Amino acid sequence: MFRFANPYFLYLLLVVPFLVGLFLYSRLVQKQRLEVFGNPDLLKSLMPEVSVIRPQVKFYLLLLAYILIIFGLARPQFGSKMETSQRKGVEAILAIDISNSMMAQDVDPNRLERTKMILSKLVDQMADDKLGIIVFAGDAFVQLPITSDNVSAKMFLSSITPGLIQRQGTAIGSAIDLGIRSFGDQQSEVGRAIIVITDGENHEDDAIEAAKLAQDKGIVVHVVGVGKPDGSPIPEAGTMSFKKDRDGNVIVSKLDETMCQKIAAAGKGIYVRADNSNMALKVLSKEINNMQQGNLEIKTYSQYDEKFFVFAWIALLILIIEAFILVRQNKKLNKIKWFDR
Repeated sequence: MFRFANPYFLYLLLVVPFLVGLFLYSRLVQKQRLEVFGNPDLLKSLMPEVSVIRPQVKFYLLLLAYILIIFGLARPQFGSKMETSQRKGVEAILAIDISNSMMAQDVDPNRLERTKMILSKLVDQMADDKLGIIVFAGDAFVQLPITSDNVSAKMFLSSITPGLIQRQGTAIGSAIDLGIRSFGDQQSEVGRAIIVITDGENHEDDAIEAAKLAQDKGIVVHVVGVGKPDGSPIPEAGTMSFKKDRDGNVIVSKLDETMCQKIAAAGKGIYVRADNSNMALKVLSKEINNMQQGNLEIKTYSQYDEKFFVFAWIALLILIIEAFILVRQNKKLNKIKWFDR
């Protein structure tokens, strides 16, 4: 397993675009100043030792060294020793609707982002549990198998977008069925749950039967409805307009609470609507805390090998190379055609 021991140093990488922009701006100003004195091509003959390429090479070498030093300060590490431990917890799969209708803005900032905010807080509260992530639209697939690595769960959660699945629709039944199979065939005393987060619109398969099958296998199906029954138009990505049907009418996506409630009832779970408050999070947390906890086998890395020195040595080598590159051309060294004028 790879990790950064000091990941907060990576925020220093935000300076890189600013440095590049500042350098390009300085080059532009320098060029404009030269044009004041005359034709740049004629001025080159008057400044034979001036190099156009070398300052750029030196800058980008220094920039690369800066980036490598930042990565070194963040202390990249690889897990070298894994240990197995036991702890009490439950197993849950988050089945997230990523169809285009989840971009509707009847909750802030939109349905999908509100879903990610709620689940991110839920993951933080499930430190002792195992989690998996399934995304679905017209199809469903496992984005993250069941794991005790909550850091990875939050990382995968943050990367979810509607673009992960091209085929549109709301295959809730397929997502539940995939969740059942993700738990495996082995019976377990550990409480298991599938948490479906959807607007329930345009469901394409028999989600109710899938929820009943999950319940038969001892898996509870909870449903979180995102949106409002009154509905909201779906923004067209990259524009100020909304999605329209074939007749040119604006499509209004509505939360199908009736369907969501039926799925939750079939799975012996609860239904809760997600709005701009933390109510959905509180209800889910309470239900998960009431689930039967069992012994979970957790594999974690207890030792990590430091790899910062690799970045440090490469950065040092680059700085040495940069120091030997002169800004101006040298008559003796100019015989070696390292750079063009």
